[in-house]
Amino acid sequence: MINNIQKGKKGEEIAAQYLIESGYRIIERNWHYSKNAEIDIIAQDNETIVFVEVKTRISLGYGHPFEAINANKIKKVHTAILGYLNSSKKKYKSFRFDGIAVIGLNNPKIEHLKDLGQY
Repeated sequence: MINNIQKGKKGEEIAAQYLIESGYRIIERNWHYSKNAEIDIIAQDNETIVFVEVKTRISLGYGHPFEAINANKIKKVHTAILGYLNSSKKKYKSFRFDGIAVIGLNNPKIEHLKDLGQY
Protein backbone atom coordinates (compact mmCIF):
# COMPACT_ATOMS: atom_id res chain seq x y z
CA MET A 1 0.00 0.00 0.00
CA ILE A 2 1.36 3.41 -0.98
CA ASN A 3 0.97 6.33 1.43
CA ASN A 4 0.00 9.88 0.43
CA ILE A 5 3.55 11.24 0.56
CA GLN A 6 4.84 8.44 -1.69
CA LYS A 7 1.86 8.89 -4.02
CA GLY A 8 2.50 12.63 -4.25
CA LYS A 9 6.21 12.19 -4.95
CA LYS A 10 5.48 9.59 -7.64
CA GLY A 11 2.88 11.90 -9.20
CA GLU A 12 5.38 14.76 -9.24
CA GLU A 13 7.95 12.50 -10.93
CA ILE A 14 5.38 11.57 -13.59
CA ALA A 15 4.43 15.24 -14.08
CA ALA A 16 8.08 16.35 -14.35
CA GLN A 17 8.79 13.66 -16.95
CA TYR A 18 5.67 14.72 -18.87
CA LEU A 19 6.86 18.34 -18.87
CA ILE A 20 10.36 17.37 -20.04
CA GLU A 21 8.89 15.26 -22.85
CA SER A 22 6.69 18.26 -23.77
CA GLY A 23 9.76 20.47 -24.20
CA TYR A 24 9.84 22.22 -20.82
CA ARG A 25 13.03 22.70 -18.83
CA ILE A 26 12.73 21.93 -15.11
CA ILE A 27 14.24 24.70 -12.98
CA GLU A 28 13.21 23.68 -9.44
CA ARG A 29 11.25 20.97 -7.67
CA ASN A 30 9.48 21.37 -4.32
CA TRP A 31 10.50 24.99 -3.85
CA HIS A 32 9.47 26.23 -0.39
CA TYR A 33 8.74 29.87 0.32
CA SER A 34 7.41 29.19 3.79
CA LYS A 35 6.07 26.29 5.82
CA ASN A 36 2.70 26.60 4.08
CA ALA A 37 3.67 27.90 0.64
CA GLU A 38 5.36 25.50 -1.77
CA ILE A 39 5.61 25.13 -5.52
CA ASP A 40 5.76 21.54 -6.77
CA ILE A 41 7.54 22.24 -10.05
CA ILE A 42 9.02 25.38 -11.56
CA ALA A 43 9.71 24.97 -15.26
CA GLN A 44 10.48 27.04 -18.31
CA ASP A 45 8.32 26.91 -21.43
CA ASN A 46 10.21 28.94 -24.05
CA GLU A 47 10.42 32.43 -22.48
CA THR A 48 7.71 31.76 -19.87
CA ILE A 49 8.36 30.58 -16.33
CA VAL A 50 5.69 28.07 -15.30
CA PHE A 51 4.72 27.33 -11.71
CA VAL A 52 3.06 23.92 -11.55
CA GLU A 53 0.80 22.46 -8.87
CA VAL A 54 0.60 18.66 -9.19
CA LYS A 55 -2.28 16.65 -7.75
CA THR A 56 -2.30 12.87 -7.87
CA ARG A 57 -5.07 10.34 -7.35
CA ILE A 58 -4.89 6.56 -7.64
CA SER A 59 -8.45 6.64 -9.03
CA LEU A 60 -11.34 9.06 -9.27
CA GLY A 61 -13.02 7.43 -6.26
CA TYR A 62 -12.27 10.47 -4.09
CA GLY A 63 -12.87 13.02 -6.84
CA HIS A 64 -10.81 14.53 -9.61
CA PRO A 65 -7.34 15.78 -8.65
CA PHE A 66 -8.15 19.30 -9.85
CA GLU A 67 -10.87 19.54 -7.20
CA ALA A 68 -8.04 19.82 -4.65
CA ILE A 69 -6.74 23.02 -6.27
CA ASN A 70 -9.22 25.17 -4.38
CA ALA A 71 -9.17 28.88 -3.49
CA ASN A 72 -7.07 28.27 -0.37
CA LYS A 73 -4.48 26.25 -2.33
CA ILE A 74 -4.34 28.89 -5.08
CA LYS A 75 -3.74 31.61 -2.47
CA LYS A 76 -0.82 29.64 -0.98
CA VAL A 77 0.70 28.99 -4.40
CA HIS A 78 0.33 32.67 -5.35
CA THR A 79 2.21 33.61 -2.17
CA ALA A 80 5.00 31.20 -3.10
CA ILE A 81 5.08 32.45 -6.71
CA LEU A 82 5.49 36.05 -5.60
CA GLY A 83 8.17 34.96 -3.13
CA TYR A 84 10.05 33.13 -5.87
CA LEU A 85 9.82 36.01 -8.33
CA ASN A 86 10.97 38.53 -5.70
CA SER A 87 13.92 36.37 -4.60
CA SER A 88 15.06 35.29 -8.07
CA LYS A 89 18.15 36.95 -9.49
CA LYS A 90 16.80 36.34 -12.98
CA LYS A 91 13.91 38.50 -14.14
CA TYR A 92 11.31 36.73 -16.24
CA LYS A 93 9.31 38.36 -19.04
CA SER A 94 6.22 36.26 -18.40
CA PHE A 95 4.98 33.62 -16.01
CA ARG A 96 1.92 31.50 -15.41
CA PHE A 97 0.42 29.05 -12.94
CA ASP A 98 -0.51 25.59 -14.31
CA GLY A 99 -2.09 22.51 -12.78
CA ILE A 100 -1.28 18.93 -13.64
CA ALA A 101 -3.54 16.05 -12.63
CA VAL A 102 -2.05 12.57 -12.49
CA ILE A 103 -4.68 9.83 -12.34
CA GLY A 104 -3.30 6.38 -11.58
CA LEU A 105 0.35 5.51 -11.09
CA ASN A 106 0.62 2.58 -13.48
CA ASN A 107 -0.03 3.82 -17.01
CA PRO A 108 -1.20 7.18 -15.61
CA LYS A 109 -3.57 9.60 -17.29
CA ILE A 110 -2.14 13.14 -17.27
CA GLU A 111 -4.21 16.28 -17.62
CA HIS A 112 -2.52 19.68 -17.92
CA LEU A 113 -4.44 22.92 -17.40
CA LYS A 114 -2.54 26.05 -18.30
CA ASP A 115 -2.87 29.50 -16.73
CA LEU A 116 -4.99 28.80 -13.64
CA GLY A 117 -4.33 32.08 -11.88
CA GLN A 118 -4.81 35.75 -12.59
CA TYR A 119 -1.98 38.18 -11.82
